[in-house]
Amino acid sequence: MTERKYRFSWNLIGDLQLGRPNLGPYTRVEVYRLMQFTFRDVMEDDLGTEKTDQLFYRAGKLAGVAFYRQYFNDLKDLNEFIRQLQQMLKDLGVGILRMEKVDMEQGLLILTVSEDLDCSGLPEFHYEICKYDEGFIAGLLESFSGLPFEVKEVDCWCTGDRTCRFTAELVR
Repeated sequence: MTERKYRFSWNLIGDLQLGRPNLGPYTRVEVYRLMQFTFRDVMEDDLGTEKTDQLFYRAGKLAGVAFYRQYFNDLKDLNEFIRQLQQMLKDLGVGILRMEKVDMEQGLLILTVSEDLDCSGLPEFHYEICKYDEGFIAGLLESFSGLPFEVKEVDCWCTGDRTCRFTAELVR
């Protein structure tokens, strides 16, 4: 097998203080969305919608696992994990996380992300678009719990709702 050129590691984030001493670690949402939606367009054209959605979910899941390892790896208390995650997502401008239901014994969580980086403010498309977010949440939950979760967006800005709502169910 040949060596992969782009295998993800946190080192690919780089030293932002060194590399961006004047601009810092932030950019505008429209630049992020420009990258995301042009990637989606090219991938969908080459691979089809279903495969593109699968890849965005997988990439989000990989990101969720890496994010958990980078920032929360030693946390064992669910309430503290949620509290810190809420604060970090807000501080990074990703969105405002709220938990509507948390039942780890039943393996069910319902959560919302308002002002979501991926879709808040977009026109209505009549379908959910936050596949990357689904995977990101799955990666976070699986990393915390050690158990597999399937995450599905059930409400989205793009379906007329003003928040993204996700169900996370333990895969049995």
